Amino acid sequence: MFEKKPSYSVSWISQIAEVPQAEWDALALPLKTPFLEWDWLQNMESSSSTTAKSGWLPNHLTLWRDRSLIAAAPMYIKGHSYGEFVFDHQWADLAYRLGMEYYPKLLGMSPFTPAEGYRFLIAPGEDEDALTEMMVAAIDQFCLRNQISGCNFLYADPDWRQLMERHGFVSWLHHSYVWSNQNFQSFDDYLGAFNANQRRNIKRERKAVAEAGLRIEPLTGEQITPDLLAQVYRFYCDTCDKFGFWGSKYLTQQFFEQLYPTYCHQVVLFGVYDEAAPDPEQLAGMSFCLTKGDRLYGRYWGAAQEFDNLHFDTCYYSPIEWGIAHGIQTFDPGAGGRHKKRRGFPAMPNHSLHRFYDARFAKILKSYISEINLLEQQEIEAINADIPFKQERPELKLEE
Repeated sequence: MFEKKPSYSVSWISQIAEVPQAEWDALALPLKTPFLEWDWLQNMESSSSTTAKSGWLPNHLTLWRDRSLIAAAPMYIKGHSYGEFVFDHQWADLAYRLGMEYYPKLLGMSPFTPAEGYRFLIAPGEDEDALTEMMVAAIDQFCLRNQISGCNFLYADPDWRQLMERHGFVSWLHHSYVWSNQNFQSFDDYLGAFNANQRRNIKRERKAVAEAGLRIEPLTGEQITPDLLAQVYRFYCDTCDKFGFWGSKYLTQQFFEQLYPTYCHQVVLFGVYDEAAPDPEQLAGMSFCLTKGDRLYGRYWGAAQEFDNLHFDTCYYSPIEWGIAHGIQTFDPGAGGRHKKRRGFPAMPNHSLHRFYDARFAKILKSYISEINLLEQQEIEAINADIPFKQERPELKLEE
């Protein structure tokens, strides 16, 4: 009996709403990261946070077998490098010296989110290697046809990175600061990992917040209201504005408001209340986190006025305390690192993946990337040697 062979097709879509949410999330929900789910990415688009005007033109790759979605990759055509937190300006400068256009480029990541976990979304039970080969071929064809300089994937899932290296992508090593739960049963256990001097420092910092008449409360689930999310935006703007051009204000007010109600189950807010204020229930500050499974992600924070050490407590200590109580195993507090290492966030390796279509450019990248990665690895080791842990602490396990 004749059996009809399945028909595969590739489709590039300009908005994730073209794919039914149930079909997309059948691929995304099994992942550890929350940042590739339909609600999150669709909110980015419908809130005008990721648009051609902002330099983040959605251009998602989808792979279908007959009428069933079997693979997808959220991707963007970029006219700049802002909002990526992987600083590739040296590559853009090299392209200029070679007389080639670096922009536009094709980018795979969850926008404005420097958190490890990006990968192709593959339906369970499918041949991942075979589908990846199809998707890489489609990317190559698209970039060459449209004169795109290269394809870049940021904050790659470690297992997926190895697969993509086999398909010809080059890994560039970076680092993030990520706390891991070393079988802590309480905040005191976390403190016990530090040397005596740093334990005193952390206790002093938390005491200063309490003595200022501030209390920090975690808010989750049904406690999350539209008004709270609107206040997150105001704090977010205030913090970004303090840094001027470098403020990284990419998200719109609509983005935060649209998190209600469908994404509230993954939101954790740490609200700061000033007992001495005329209205002690009025928020004096807040940090905004997301959680999925045993992972916690810090994203944004702000305060109505400056309080000594409030940032450390609201963004690090209170989330760690909450995380220990709720079985969190890893906490990625977000971009930046100057303050994090002294509070028990080691530098952990993460990788971006790159393919350039100019032969000269690709050759230079491959010739020097090993040396660049070695220097980065040495920096990671130097950072971690300077963390004020006890001398007898177990060695940090860094992924290769």
